[in-house]
Order: sequence, then structure tokens, then C-alpha cells
Amino acid sequence: MNVIAALAICMVFVGCCSNVIFLELVVKEDPGAGNLATFLQFVFIAVIGFCTVGKMGTAKRNIPFKQYLMLVGFFWTSSVANNYAFDFNISMPLHMIFRAGSLMANMAMGVWILKKRYPPLKYLAVFMISAGIAICTIQSSGDVKAPRETHEDAAEEERLQFIDWLWWCLGIAILTFALFVSARMGIFQESLYAKYGKHPWEALYYTHLMPLVFWLPTAQNIVGHVKIATETPMLEVFGVSIPRQVLWLTLYVITQGLCISAVYVLTTECASLTVTLTVTLRKFVSLLFSIMYFRNPFTLGHWIGTLLVFIGTLIFTEILQNQLHYSYQLLLKRRSNNKASRIVCHRCDRLIYYLFYTNKYFK
Repeated sequence: MNVIAALAICMVFVGCCSNVIFLELVVKEDPGAGNLATFLQFVFIAVIGFCTVGKMGTAKRNIPFKQYLMLVGFFWTSSVANNYAFDFNISMPLHMIFRAGSLMANMAMGVWILKKRYPPLKYLAVFMISAGIAICTIQSSGDVKAPRETHEDAAEEERLQFIDWLWWCLGIAILTFALFVSARMGIFQESLYAKYGKHPWEALYYTHLMPLVFWLPTAQNIVGHVKIATETPMLEVFGVSIPRQVLWLTLYVITQGLCISAVYVLTTECASLTVTLTVTLRKFVSLLFSIMYFRNPFTLGHWIGTLLVFIGTLIFTEILQNQLHYSYQLLLKRRSNNKASRIVCHRCDRLIYYLFYTNKYFK
């Protein structure tokens, strides 16, 4: 691994993990600020891209404008839906677990649209991811509460809790919708790259620049949350007083740009397996931090669901298979020198064959 790849991995953990922290601080301050945060993120990356990739508007596109329109529609819809879900009583841990289920949505879209076929182990992995998300969702359904004061009247409080639960169900529907839109975008992006070549930085620039007009209908909502942000308590940073929410939003936007850039650099320097492993571990670290630092409710059921999601992800990306294959090969080399190894290998041969006979390593 070269220095650039190592630095990119470090930046993924630093940038993406801190980005999740600042996003949680933003939505805890104002649960409806997800739309504002997404808008600021798009503006920031579009401005940087205009100066670098776009070369002040003089650079020629490698992918036709019409193709970008479709890609932008998918990207804007999934981004806005994911951040807007926080306005519907969705907790940060549940949000991260749902986002980790992207492999399940990608596989479903691949089977439906591209008519792909996968080995049985892939279906097992998707089942584990789906079961993990379902368990976490069911566990979270009992802890739904909007950021409001508890009503003194028990009957009224019960009615309000039911309304909170209905809004939470709508939030789950929004997250599910965003998950499949993002998967469909991945398939469309794959077809674009196959036809016109890979131009990730150009795609990143245009997918953030072109959707800015989509926020015109929500301008009133954005202005309202900007007003809320400017009215939050003041914090002193390097001798300058700044509203607390404005600080969180600024740090969120900066770390989001750092996170996206680090992932893009990583995809150019490392194999896709390394990228997937890095991103998966980053999500797990972010989840643990959110639970411990922000004291988010997390029961035994949540832990079981989380483990199912991440183990399923590792199986789907063949990380566990790679490690098992490596250990198996080492054991085979020692077979002739160690009686115990010969016995273990003999008993494991059939098990490994039946588990991985469709895998490229054990054909």
C-alpha cells in the first residue's frame, strides 16, 4: 500500500466519522435542518468543483448533459431523502444501520433490472442484512419520541406518542425509498462509466452543481432553518463569537467534502475490496461513537441486528471468504508436517466445499 492510499484511508476515518458527529449535532439542535445541511453540502462541493474540475466553466464535459440529468435526479432525490428523514423521529444509529443496507438494495436492483444471478452465499448475506435492519427497526419502534415536552395528561400523551410513531413510520418509508433510489443510481452510473469511461470527479461536480435549482421550491424551508441556526446560543471560536448551529453546519460541510474526496481518492488507489472494507469499518466506528458519546438508546436487539448487518456485509463483499481462504491455504501447506492439521483439513474439506462451491476460490 502506497503513502497516498494510506493517507486516503486515514482521511476516510477522520473525515467521514467526524462528518457523522457534526451531522448528529446539527439534527439534535434542529431535527428539521437536514434539508439545509444537504443544500449547503451541494453548494460547497459545487463551488469547489467549479474552480477545479470545471475550470471556471471552461472545461469540456466527457459525459453528455442529458445523461447527467438522469444521474442528478437519482443523486439529489436520495441525498435529500436521507437527510430529510431526521425530521421524522429517525435516530442516528438507525439511520446508519439503514444506510449500511445498500448492498441489499444493489443486489435486488441487479436481479430485477440487470437479470443478474448470484451465488447462494450472496443471498445468505442479503438475508442477514435484511434481518438485521428489520430487527433494529422493530427494536427502535418502541423508543419513538419527538423532541417535545411530555404532556401532563396521560390520554393526550398517549395520542401524541401514536402520532410520533406514525411520523416515524413515514421516516422509515423515506429511508427505504432513498436506499433503492441510491441503488438504481449505482446501476445507471455503472452503465454511464461503461459507455463513456470513468470520470468520477466530473460526475461529483455535476451531480452537486445541477441540482441546486431543485431547492428553489424549498427556499422558504431553508430560510426558516437558517434563521433557527442564527438564533442558537453563541460559541467563541478563536476569539470570534458564532452561533452554535452555524458552527456545526460549517464543520459538517467541510468534513463532508473531505469525506467524499478521500473516498474518491481511495477508489483510484486501492482495489474495490479495500474500499468496501474501509467504508464498512468506518460505518461501524461511527455507529459505536454515536451510541457511546450521544447516549442513543441501543438494546441487545439493536446489537444483534447491527452484527447481522455488518457480518452480512463482510460476507457479501467476500472479505470473510478471502480470510478463510488464506487461512485454509496456510493449513494445507502444514498438512504434511502436522498430524493435527491433517485431521482438521480432512474434516473441513467437505464443509468448505459445500459452503463455497460457487465461490471462485473453491471451485
